[in-house]
Amino acid sequence: MNYNFREIEAKWQKYWAKNQTFKASNQSDKPKFYGLSMFPYPSGAGLHVGHPLGYIANDIYSRYKRHKGFNVLHPMGYDSFGLPAEQYAIQTGQHPAVTTEVNIKRYREQLDQLGFSFDWSREVRTSDPKYYKWTQWVFIQLFDSWYNQKTDKAEDIHGLISFFEKEGNANIQAACDDDTPDFSAEEWASFSEKTKQEVLLKYRLTYLADTEVNWCPALGTVLANDEIVNGVSERGGHPVIRKKMTQWSMRITAYAQRLLDGLDTVDWPQPLKDSQTNWIGRSEGASVTFKVKEHDANIEVFTTRPDTIFGASFMTLAPEHELVSQITTPEQKEAIDAYMEATAKRSERDRMADVKTISGVFTGAYAEHPFTKEPVPIWIGDYVLASYGTGAVMAVPCGDQRDYDFAKHYNIPIPNIFEGVDISEEAFADKENTVIANSDFLDGLSYKDAVKKVIEALEQIGQGEGKINYRLRDAVFSRQRYWGEPFPVYYVNGMPQMIALEHLPLELPEVEKYLPTETGEPPLGNATHWAWDAKNNKVVSNEMLSQVQHDGHSELDSESHEGVYPLELNTMPGWAGSSQYFNRYMDPHNDEAIYSQEAINYWQDVDLYIGGSEHATGHLLYSRFWQKFLFDKGVATKDEFAKKLINQGMITGTSAFVYKDLDSNTLFSKGLKEGKNVIPVHADVSLVNASDELDVEAFKKWQPEYKDAEFVLEDGKYIVGREIEKMSKSKYNVVNPDAICEEYGADSLRLYEMFLGPLEQSKPWNTAGITGVHSFLKKMWKLYDAIEESEPTAENLKTLHKTIKKVEEDIENFSFNTSVSTFMICVNELTAQKCKSKSILEPLAILVSPYAPHIAEELWERLGHNESIAEAPFPIFKEKYLVESTKEYPISFNGKLRFKLELPLDMGKDEIEAAVMAHEKTHAQLQGREPKKVIVVPGKIVNIVG
Repeated sequence: MNYNFREIEAKWQKYWAKNQTFKASNQSDKPKFYGLSMFPYPSGAGLHVGHPLGYIANDIYSRYKRHKGFNVLHPMGYDSFGLPAEQYAIQTGQHPAVTTEVNIKRYREQLDQLGFSFDWSREVRTSDPKYYKWTQWVFIQLFDSWYNQKTDKAEDIHGLISFFEKEGNANIQAACDDDTPDFSAEEWASFSEKTKQEVLLKYRLTYLADTEVNWCPALGTVLANDEIVNGVSERGGHPVIRKKMTQWSMRITAYAQRLLDGLDTVDWPQPLKDSQTNWIGRSEGASVTFKVKEHDANIEVFTTRPDTIFGASFMTLAPEHELVSQITTPEQKEAIDAYMEATAKRSERDRMADVKTISGVFTGAYAEHPFTKEPVPIWIGDYVLASYGTGAVMAVPCGDQRDYDFAKHYNIPIPNIFEGVDISEEAFADKENTVIANSDFLDGLSYKDAVKKVIEALEQIGQGEGKINYRLRDAVFSRQRYWGEPFPVYYVNGMPQMIALEHLPLELPEVEKYLPTETGEPPLGNATHWAWDAKNNKVVSNEMLSQVQHDGHSELDSESHEGVYPLELNTMPGWAGSSQYFNRYMDPHNDEAIYSQEAINYWQDVDLYIGGSEHATGHLLYSRFWQKFLFDKGVATKDEFAKKLINQGMITGTSAFVYKDLDSNTLFSKGLKEGKNVIPVHADVSLVNASDELDVEAFKKWQPEYKDAEFVLEDGKYIVGREIEKMSKSKYNVVNPDAICEEYGADSLRLYEMFLGPLEQSKPWNTAGITGVHSFLKKMWKLYDAIEESEPTAENLKTLHKTIKKVEEDIENFSFNTSVSTFMICVNELTAQKCKSKSILEPLAILVSPYAPHIAEELWERLGHNESIAEAPFPIFKEKYLVESTKEYPISFNGKLRFKLELPLDMGKDEIEAAVMAHEKTHAQLQGREPKKVIVVPGKIVNIVG
């Protein structure tokens, strides 16, 4: 019977869907296992063979856990909001929802044909109002919360208001804005309602603030750092500038230390932990205040080396620092303005990466040194970032290379206070014993004592204190886009108000244009039906609203709008919907709560999360923040959302190249390009066969510019060049899984992707290599041609149980590639043994099932089972079948091997000798002679000396 994989795979995919084989229950006596893969953004290109790698690995482990008796939650959904669909809408006029639905349908077809054991009854889509209702709800919870540093957790904002009413804010330990004023209970009571709301915004965990952002004029939106590559937008390659805008932000900085500490409690890759640790950037030092001469202003700096303060000879501010415009002298204004304009065109990432360029401008202003009272010139320089620290540094050119280079470049005097003293990080490795020299104030003190003395002195004069600082900045949460979650926010007298839960979701309105308005408002400014009737709690026409727009929000005439207010025009960023989706899977259809306590108490957290390392400081950091917040509020049961995380490696593509002559429309075959003036040009890999031969006519049709080109062949063929690169549409090296499934089947694809190498490593795709695993499946299929109820042989049992042992160890260690090799060895051995025993072939089908589920299901049915193989108990390894009871002894005569003899391992030396001497082959060798000596080494050899 032939292995008809197309028919088999279609049959079982239909069976799984009809019977909801992989549907998980929120109530079970079984132990739980939650296996999660990062959900995809459904792009129009669909999947290529690199995308399913992590899905296949997670599917294998999830199927294995079902076999081991676990109640398995293995869901899938779509991160379906995003800029690509919006850009497509701008170009074509097609609504993003339509594009997204088409793309999701395509993804679902591709995912289904790969045989994943997803519980599709729990599918979520971030663009579904029933889903983003709960994203909006989390936003409201954050708005209604503050961070109590005394209890080290988020608490209800009403508790903070009670504090204010009783004793003001002097004794409150809270995460808040740096410019939060002190006030008494009496002063709080005297504040207007609007002032009270403004003060509370300085404490809320999500708040409005003027923030430096990455603004992309061409896209009309703010971009996150990870959406910018080489100073331009990742999407479209448009210029990006730094701009100050009123934005919603998340006070993630309140959780900085907990985000660091939590990394010690999870089994995540160390490089990823290191990325988050560096991103959070904890450092100990001192906050120092420099007074600005002739101005009622101070500049605060943070330094990890307060002991070097006597070497500070100038200050550098970020060009965006709020004081720059105030303190710049008239003589320097033109130069400062020009420099600020140029700097605005460089992204923060570019400025951080540029360690060679030295550039800055003197403001004309001076600060006063806290101790010496000497004037300290104030410069601006783009190597200082407004979003890092305080946006200002005290420059110590005698102790810092970049400060030194800056001072030398601009001829700023360099004090010799540390002349001859090595104050590098290496020199200060032994901080206890390092001596600070050349300073009357600190002469002879150790590093520790010097730091302590400086901090104490700063505190005495009221110009500093010891401080722990974090590099982490609050996360900008606004995007000037259409295709994203609407904020559940309306404005009364310019102050944000939240829409009540019972009136959520606030759904996206229809708009005619997806671009910003002519007056620069976000795309939602094009909506004609986007005002909030607070009396009837519904969205109404803008005609009912009398308003004056201000910075993207609305100042209202409270006498004329009669309870109708403007809604927020920004939408949430892409990471909003992905920051709690893993919890929503636990109870995705609950309309009364984000999930029930029953569901969260049962599933608790993700046991295995597989996804890309590129999300280290984006999704994975923000999700941990939201999880900790929901834990504080008693909604989540765990402080960390995923116990174990694996970053799968990348499957790279084997690109194909033709070689074009630079001076003519001539293309040389690979072997003829040497000595020619040629450039490599990508060719679509689908036009190249397994022997690297290009279909020239198809290439001409694909690229009409070469229809009249001369193709110089070798031996009548055009041979392309090959190179391993990232699999990408732009490199034309994408391999479509549909074509692989059609030619070889999904089981072959699954096995091959695992067989390519260790899960965490990158590995190149080579379609030709899939024939090996496909041949293996056909060979395995033949094993089951004539199944018998016969007793297995010792060799059968040994082969089976060593396979059980190895496969179980491999799966537990996520070494899926070596499992595939083990299956091949097993099938080869059983074939050689002519094994037909059902008691051997039945457990083998279960072992293979997580990897190649379709063929396993079909074989299971042929073995006489009516139920799916999905929950068949995993075979139990028995050591006794691997224990050797006999030994095959090499029998030598005068050191030369003549034959082999299998004898029991428990035979004694004399018994072995007697058995060998009695053997007919021994008699034939001796021909009646008496041996001089018989050497017996039990368990090893027998040598007869004649």
